[in-house]
Amino acid sequence: AHCVDAETGKELWQTEISNRFNDEWGAGPRSTPFSDGEKVYVQSCDGEFRCLDFKTGKSVWGFNFANYGVKFLGSRAREGTASRRGNSGSGILDGDAVIVPVGSTDGATLVCLDKNDGTLRWKSGNDEAAYSSVAIADIAGARQVIFFNAEGLTGTDRITGKQLWRVPLVTNAKRHTMTPVIDGNRIFVNSHTLGTICFEVVNDGGRFSAVEKWRNREMRINLATPVLVKGFLYSHGPGKEFVCMDARTGETKWMEQGFGERLSSTLAAGDLLFVLADSGEGVLVRPNGEKYEEVVRTQLVGRNWNFPALANGKLLVRDQRELVCYEAN
Repeated sequence: AHCVDAETGKELWQTEISNRFNDEWGAGPRSTPFSDGEKVYVQSCDGEFRCLDFKTGKSVWGFNFANYGVKFLGSRAREGTASRRGNSGSGILDGDAVIVPVGSTDGATLVCLDKNDGTLRWKSGNDEAAYSSVAIADIAGARQVIFFNAEGLTGTDRITGKQLWRVPLVTNAKRHTMTPVIDGNRIFVNSHTLGTICFEVVNDGGRFSAVEKWRNREMRINLATPVLVKGFLYSHGPGKEFVCMDARTGETKWMEQGFGERLSSTLAAGDLLFVLADSGEGVLVRPNGEKYEEVVRTQLVGRNWNFPALANGKLLVRDQRELVCYEAN
């Protein structure tokens, strides 16, 4: 784990977390660090989770997913879950708790811990983890942890850890990579097998369920997470194109070719969309549900499968060789 000054690029500290892991898709780790400004939380491909002091990088507490019965097998595994390609899904902070996608089939798909000392609050679920990150939102009258695991989509009570509802979603290689997109009581997910699906969570006197509202089977989006802007979903499509879907109906509004080979990542940035292709090309797109509007396109970094970050007027992008900061004017 590395901490770099955002103004100068100077490294402030680095901390060894675990062994290096890489396969034919590149080197890990593949999850995103997250922080509350006092502590930073990091995770390796082999399931080593650490809470570090934000200023010094020193370890405060940590655990390995093996504590909950999860074995990391690497390329020896026969299925495409996290045990093979790496624990890529990121956890999330909520109040004084951190929720981690451990993926144990022995009652610990999700684990909730005290963010300060790592004390176990609750554990829940019996599904493997895939590569999706955790989301939290107030949905249908309850604060819920939403997780797209290797076996399906689930909603878990944030405070108690009780699983409120579950929708089985089985795909080839269990390769669920996107983070659920939440809009009120609706949740959007996508996969390379099932297409893009919209569910609405219903609370019937305390009994929760998720009802399918629409499904766009042609939008078999593999690795990308769509961005929702003013009623439209924007994302890398099933091929080499950028796509727009109507979030109310699932209708494909338009498709534009020329976005990398397998993946592009999208951020909503003010009145624009910033798209980083796996070729390292950056594209600014004006969100428009009726037609594709490109503003500018330029080469920013080398080949990558990385999400960009935008904060305080700075755009941070990286490839396998370097981290680069651009002024986002």
